Amino acid sequence: MSKKPIIVFEGIEGSGKTYHINNVVRFLKKKKIKFIKIREPGGDKNSEKIRNLILNSKSKLHPFTDLLLYLAARNENIENNIKKNYKKKVILFDRFIDSSIAYQHYGMGLNLKIIKSINNFLLGKIKINYTFLHIVSIKNMKSRLKIRKKLNKYDKFNTSFYSKVQKGFIEVSKKKSRYLIIDSNKDIETNKKLILNKIQELILKKK
Repeated sequence: MSKKPIIVFEGIEGSGKTYHINNVVRFLKKKKIKFIKIREPGGDKNSEKIRNLILNSKSKLHPFTDLLLYLAARNENIENNIKKNYKKKVILFDRFIDSSIAYQHYGMGLNLKIIKSINNFLLGKIKINYTFLHIVSIKNMKSRLKIRKKLNKYDKFNTSFYSKVQKGFIEVSKKKSRYLIIDSNKDIETNKKLILNKIQELILKKK
């Protein structure tokens, strides 16, 4: 595997993925390893504008419109950030293509073939090397969302929606190799060590 892999952190709201990706960022800075971190939606300056449109708490866009906006933001990132850094820097994603499948297909019922087809077209020869999937109980998710100072549109769905999305993530993980499921209901320090051990294996191991 390349020592400059693409590593993705996936999971529903309140699953701890952003906390852990930021911990990995601190580790990479300490080791002076070159990297970029991209959040979806967002990242590129144009993608951030699209993010504001998608996540606006008052937004009432059609689900398929949401999907197309996510994909548009993704394309901006691929063209402006990923292609020039691919295999040159470690690329960390806070959500990526599997989120489209989990949220838009499993959660909202949109056509899976369309989602996969456009994702494949956008990525071309770019390959994801590893994915950390963070799972969380709905009870813990709800308690974590309650302490957030500001909620966006995707923080306000009903619990059945998040259950469907998380089951979707798990289904995706069964069909792919190089996936590690992180149980965010467990001790956070244990998960930090688990993730950093895997990161070191992915990035620092000898060829």
